[in-house]
Amino acid sequence: MRLKYRYLDLRRDRMKNNIVTRHRFIKMVRDLFDARGFIEVETPILVKGTPEGSREYIVPSRLYPGKFYVLPQSPQQLKQMLMVAGMDKYFQIARCFRDEDQRGDRQPEFTQLDMEMSFVEAEDVMETNEAVVLTIFEALAPHKKILTKPFTRLTWEDAMNRFGSDKPDLRFSMEIQDVSALVQGSGFQVFSKAVEDGGVVKALRVPGGADFSRKEIDEFTDLAKVYGAKGLAYIIFEADGAKSPILKFFEDGGRALLEQIGAQPGDIVFFTADQFEVACTALGNVRVACADRLKLRKTDELAFCWVTDFPLFEYSEEEGRYVSAHHPFTSPTDEDVHLLEFSPEKVKAKAYDLALNGYEIAGGSIRIHTSPLQSRIFKSLGISDEDAERRFGHLLRAFQYGAPPHGGIAWGLDRMIMLLQDEPNIREVIAFPKDQKAKDLLTGAPTELPAAQVGEMHIVVKEEE
Repeated sequence: MRLKYRYLDLRRDRMKNNIVTRHRFIKMVRDLFDARGFIEVETPILVKGTPEGSREYIVPSRLYPGKFYVLPQSPQQLKQMLMVAGMDKYFQIARCFRDEDQRGDRQPEFTQLDMEMSFVEAEDVMETNEAVVLTIFEALAPHKKILTKPFTRLTWEDAMNRFGSDKPDLRFSMEIQDVSALVQGSGFQVFSKAVEDGGVVKALRVPGGADFSRKEIDEFTDLAKVYGAKGLAYIIFEADGAKSPILKFFEDGGRALLEQIGAQPGDIVFFTADQFEVACTALGNVRVACADRLKLRKTDELAFCWVTDFPLFEYSEEEGRYVSAHHPFTSPTDEDVHLLEFSPEKVKAKAYDLALNGYEIAGGSIRIHTSPLQSRIFKSLGISDEDAERRFGHLLRAFQYGAPPHGGIAWGLDRMIMLLQDEPNIREVIAFPKDQKAKDLLTGAPTELPAAQVGEMHIVVKEEE
């Protein structure tokens, strides 16, 4: 109802404040980057389709029957060609479009702060953006306490190991521990078998968690299963000792295990046993759920964190091949280039994400700037020379004219303003958003068009069977 009568909804003080804050946020972005010598360049909205990643919105051409534009998912390739053009410091408040399933913090059209710099390393991009982000949040949210100045730095592996997430919420501690070495010889087959199969056993100590009800523990278990875990084992540590059905499998009753974990009376310890990413991710989500149950996540605190050294590729079971963890223009680290053809799963990326309170708010990388390396990446992704030329020939040709080393980042402006304003989703900080089914309730879009107008676009609408 609020979205259908949005013009009335926007009369409310809270909504007005959200829109005014959005204006001030974007104005500060422009002023701060301008002061640092960046120029704002607009890039096209109608672009060539180069499918890689999310589904694109397609725009049929009236003048060229059977041919199509797409709406950009980001200005990635165009801003790289601006670097080739010698525009060493670029930024843009960019409208981006992705035809994907919606959730609370996603919209089919959204706004990015997109920026790129030439002759830089990752550190230069991170330092520039950290200074700008910090200035904006201190100015627009003086009532909030920034816990991480300078911003915390974690590698991807460290973030996963300690927090079970590549966008960790650092407002509370409650770190995950690896107990694989302690349990690999235990009689508890769930643990020992996981380690034998090359997996890990992870433990999460929750101070005060001994008071969780059986229903709450079952809910945490169901949550872990959503993220691929087979279940959750747990030990409750009370004043009169530890209690758990798994303790009987340990010769010392689990004493050494609990000592390493640092369990105290009143704690509960949860365990996952699986392959690294599954075990970490499942327990990481349980960590956040426990923090919410214990009211540890304060909205007046901000914890920023840079996450670096991501894997360059991830394996897609659905596609049966390696895909880009970020996008195919991300540079591998210099020391890992030789692994591209032989051990792609070991290659790290010159990529960096900025996380805030458990959300990814920005992502960037140092880019590939030579045709030979870009072609090797395409081959690693299963993209043939012919397909690469068809989809990305314009970029490969540009590199042949001399491209400087360059890198950049894109901020999710909607998400950043959502967090700044303590809103539950980005719809609350967008004047006229779509609903969770990508429908515009205010105007009714998408709608049918007159047959004549559709015919002009050389389209035939197929009747549903």
